[in-house]
Amino acid sequence: MRVLWCAWREYTGDGGAVNRSRVTIDVLRAQREGTEGLMRRQRTRIASLVSHAHAHSRYYRRLYGDASSVNVPLRSLPPVSKPDLMASFDDWVTDPRVTRVGVEEFMSDPSRIGRPYLDRYWVCSTSGTTGYPGLFVHDPQALAVYRAFTIRLDLSWLSGRDWLGVARHRMRWASVIGTGAHFAGASWIEAERNRSWWRRHAFRVFSVQQPLGDLVASLNTFNPGFVSGYPSALEVLAVEQQAGRLRLEPVVLETGGESMLPEDRRRVAQAFGTTPRDVYAASEAIMMAFDCTLGWLHVNADWVVLEPVDAENQPTPPGEPSHTVLLTNLANHVQPIIRYDLGDSVLARPDPCPCGSPLPAIRVEGRQDDVLRLENAEGRIVPVLPLAIGSTLDDTPGVRRSQLVQTGGRTIRVRLACDVGADADMAWQRVSESLRCYLGTMGLGNVVLELATEPPEQSERSGKFRQVIGMGRANSV
Repeated sequence: MRVLWCAWREYTGDGGAVNRSRVTIDVLRAQREGTEGLMRRQRTRIASLVSHAHAHSRYYRRLYGDASSVNVPLRSLPPVSKPDLMASFDDWVTDPRVTRVGVEEFMSDPSRIGRPYLDRYWVCSTSGTTGYPGLFVHDPQALAVYRAFTIRLDLSWLSGRDWLGVARHRMRWASVIGTGAHFAGASWIEAERNRSWWRRHAFRVFSVQQPLGDLVASLNTFNPGFVSGYPSALEVLAVEQQAGRLRLEPVVLETGGESMLPEDRRRVAQAFGTTPRDVYAASEAIMMAFDCTLGWLHVNADWVVLEPVDAENQPTPPGEPSHTVLLTNLANHVQPIIRYDLGDSVLARPDPCPCGSPLPAIRVEGRQDDVLRLENAEGRIVPVLPLAIGSTLDDTPGVRRSQLVQTGGRTIRVRLACDVGADADMAWQRVSESLRCYLGTMGLGNVVLELATEPPEQSERSGKFRQVIGMGRANSV
């Protein structure tokens, strides 16, 4: 029912609805045509994107050199990274009206979250906790493609009985995510809410930064049929559901942004009576892949290219985990993403998935931050979600990277890497003030913060940085 309603709205909306409808029809037709149809579209769109980038982006024109380079295979083009692109922001974009100063000024106002930049573009940001914050601008074609992906997902995930269950919940969708800035999840939901009256009532964001009791009460009142959120948030809510404080009957649980261990997945499924479903998304490309019942993520390959590569950016054989993965977003032409290093380890399935989908199948090793379980002054354990506490340190002046390590029931060790030339004492003062303020709202004003002498550390196994590490889990992704 949601898919029919969304499709109807695409046809009967504003002046751009015809184009959006064509994109939606093509996305559905491409999957029906199978691998050949998907790859034919991919090849055509690669050529179009590279040609457009070479013609209109000063950054790519310098990178690619002679115009003949646009005709070489995608794998022959040099990869790009977030730091390089952000350093050349104004040269990277293909619309000269889009500038870094303009985007930053627009994003400085939280009331604009989900609103169009320059009355045309959707914008979102990544946190600065890795040392490389990102600002991403998506054009109307990209938005039409992302929305078409949701219909492809709905048709894959939901049965007729599921649609009846969703209708009983009045199509309500709760997104339990980080708020307070133009992060992709919150910004996307707000953009959808702004599209129509019914979406404003059906879609709602629930902040993970609020106290758990308030979150539970708000979700009970809203009573959604769809619940999306970070795996760590669903794990905490599953405990509340089993205890009887949370009383939801969701038809769909959608996760993204983090990895979920098998045992946690089983606990969440048992608590809510439905198995969590996974979406692989990023600020650079919304909904790159979604899972099937066999646990594989299927890439929307008609509009998204994911290349698993080794440390030398050479292709990783199917069936082997990659060092990283290079993303090419074929939908967005205002800020071309071509062979962009996402940093995730990806394993590509070497054969067709038995589920029958023609979309390529992958598995991803993503973020695996921990829920902190801290003891308040009364001795009660309070769960603290990693993306909630981590977001308090986003864009702290002078801080390039931070890492929080729980060392006891009431202690957190804070590892900091400061910018070159930054005042380390001032950076620690700002970090500690932000953390104490957040912990105070959670009833954890008794928790002691310790400044570590060592810098943030990589996982011994994956080589990645984890921002929030639970007690006894240090260096053990």
